[in-house]
Amino acid sequence: MLLTGSWKSTTFKEYNFSIPAEEVNGGQLHPLLKVRQEFREIFMELGFQEMDTQHWVESCFWNFDSLFIPQQHPARDVQDTFFISKPATSTLTNRTLVKEVKETHEKYFRSEWKEEEACRNVLRTHTTGTSAYTLHRLSQMSEKLPDGTVNFRPGRYYSIDRVFRNEEMDKTHLCEFHQCEGFVVDHDISLAKMMHTFDLFFRRIGVERLRFKPAFNPYTEPSMEIFGYHTGLQKWIEVGNSGLFRRELLRPLGLDDSVSVMAWGLSLERPTMIKYGISSIHELFGHRVDINFIKRSAIARF
Repeated sequence: MLLTGSWKSTTFKEYNFSIPAEEVNGGQLHPLLKVRQEFREIFMELGFQEMDTQHWVESCFWNFDSLFIPQQHPARDVQDTFFISKPATSTLTNRTLVKEVKETHEKYFRSEWKEEEACRNVLRTHTTGTSAYTLHRLSQMSEKLPDGTVNFRPGRYYSIDRVFRNEEMDKTHLCEFHQCEGFVVDHDISLAKMMHTFDLFFRRIGVERLRFKPAFNPYTEPSMEIFGYHTGLQKWIEVGNSGLFRRELLRPLGLDDSVSVMAWGLSLERPTMIKYGISSIHELFGHRVDINFIKRSAIARF
């Protein structure tokens, strides 16, 4: 019409500006991303620094051995952990740290510690290995006093990233999920202070009913499991694990007995399920997610 000029003699329908326009889908943030950002803002307000967790493949040394988990522990079996075939192993370059960890394992577990086992690569089962690496790096950066102790500066650190576990999937479990990891390093940290910190944090994200259950972890003592009440499921579900790092873990990393570290690993999916009233984790993360649910979900403001 433009080339022939026929538009000059053509009658066009009048444009109706009162008709509602077609809705434009500008994209929506996934509820997990919204809650993750809320977590980050809360941690920042509490004075935490974010750790670098931009790698999913970890050596068994940092994923298990540095955390005082024995090489015979069932969590290191193929039934619970995804092992990498290419590359299958890593090279442990810090020989001083390797020697300290080896001596600690052989002293307390009374069994031979094998470096070839520590060199195996896995999809990380948690981000606690990053906490151990950060603590070791902080100890190396700290001033060494004449009496051999470390002039360690207190600090707070956190991370939120993906982890992988070879476990059976159900309404509250997946093989791939997000872990919110954090620790506070200071002097004379008590169990009561740790419970108070968790209570403050979870109230900020809308989980007001908490329970603490004594538990066992190879690398923390005392240890506690954290449960939040899910109104949709009408039951308590585990949202995290916590405890004070053992001395056997801290000493090889270069920290003396005057330093205490309280650490925790919290699920990102389960608090989100409680917040949005989701009964199955498959409706939140994975191929079963309903796109309409994401569009309807308002940005979380706790």
